[in-house]
Amino acid sequence: MFARSLWSNRDFSVFWAVQALSEVGNAFSLVALPLLVLHTTGSAAQMGLLTAVAGATSLLTGLVGGAWADRFDRRRLLMLCDAARLVLYGAIPVCWALSPQIWLLYVVMALASVFEMLFKITYVTAVANLVDKEQIVAANGRLEATNAIAYIAGPALAGVVAGFFGPTAAVAINAGSFGISLVGLAFIRFRPIARPSTDEAESKEARAQDLRSGFRVGAAFLWRTPVLRALTMLLTVTTFLSLGMTDVFIYHLRHGLGQDERTVGYVLGLAGLGTCAAAAVTARLRRSWGFGPCWLGAMSLCSVSVLVLGGTGQVSVAAVTICLYSFGMALAGVCSMSLRQQVTPDHLLGRVTSAFWTIHGSLAPLGAALLTALVGRLGTRGPLTAVAVVFLAVVAAAAFTPIRQRHPEQTAVPLPQTRPTDAPLPREESHGDDAEARR
Repeated sequence: MFARSLWSNRDFSVFWAVQALSEVGNAFSLVALPLLVLHTTGSAAQMGLLTAVAGATSLLTGLVGGAWADRFDRRRLLMLCDAARLVLYGAIPVCWALSPQIWLLYVVMALASVFEMLFKITYVTAVANLVDKEQIVAANGRLEATNAIAYIAGPALAGVVAGFFGPTAAVAINAGSFGISLVGLAFIRFRPIARPSTDEAESKEARAQDLRSGFRVGAAFLWRTPVLRALTMLLTVTTFLSLGMTDVFIYHLRHGLGQDERTVGYVLGLAGLGTCAAAAVTARLRRSWGFGPCWLGAMSLCSVSVLVLGGTGQVSVAAVTICLYSFGMALAGVCSMSLRQQVTPDHLLGRVTSAFWTIHGSLAPLGAALLTALVGRLGTRGPLTAVAVVFLAVVAAAAFTPIRQRHPEQTAVPLPQTRPTDAPLPREESHGDDAEARR
């Protein structure tokens, strides 16, 4: 009955389908843009710097994106983001056909990451407006599974396209995928956002205050909810290291193992199998094991996989370890996102998601630039060994927090529902928000 109920949800089904197609395009870009930089400059540091620029603009968007997702029409926001990315990514193959310009990639990535971040925040809130709360884990699992399938086929196809027609052709396909998503979203209806019923909460003054203080309100909720506070703090560490990992994988395959673009695409496509498998079993594992064992086990697997990858000189071993790393990251990610959706009131979900991602990703651009620079100078073995040790330390620290609980959603402490307009916490209660509210 549960599965039939979710399958019969027309709006979720359309959303699911168009986002799967859109993710195929994103998978093309995942391979094409680093290859475009590597072809032009031959520099791993340039790859990491481009990732860092995109990450920095995403963080700035996160400060206000959550309030926009909570206060404006979520479907229209998603459509706006798709339209903007269609134009921006479409500009790359057009301009590259005239004259290759590395600076253009930085401009496009900086602007596109603004809309990417806003889309991601609104995407998370959209799931809660399309399905019932008890279906959230299953819905996220389906979305992640089809996204993973896209990342199995996408990188392999991108490698073939880039090998025969150049990386810009793969970027053009990515641009077209946003057009598909844009058209599909036009046929979807979201449920109204559940808001406080007081007149004050609906006043123009209250809405203006929410937009100004949206990040602080989201951070306050994270601080008051022990398991989300612990996740924010620990994921600040892991995201510092993981943002640049795809660039490291590509560099290791191309320069460390001497493989061509098609092999890079095949290996990253195989890595998508790990994400797909994780998405397929997350709901079942979460029911059987609970949140804590799933999250701790997933991060432990990531640590071991990265350690083995740094010491291998064989493509087959590298492919397996990257696949296992993707499995662990996907399992931890789906569990974390679903937990946040379960414990956060709908009218706060955008701001909490925005604060969650912004805070734990605050150091990620620096980490991506630093990690790729070290890899370019020292090779992959030393830096990846250090990453594995840090991941293991995060697991050890998490074992002493509410993260270890099987069902932390049952003991989470939300903001008092009697507070109108989601107003910021009193001054004496909010001192620690900026310092300690990390994913």
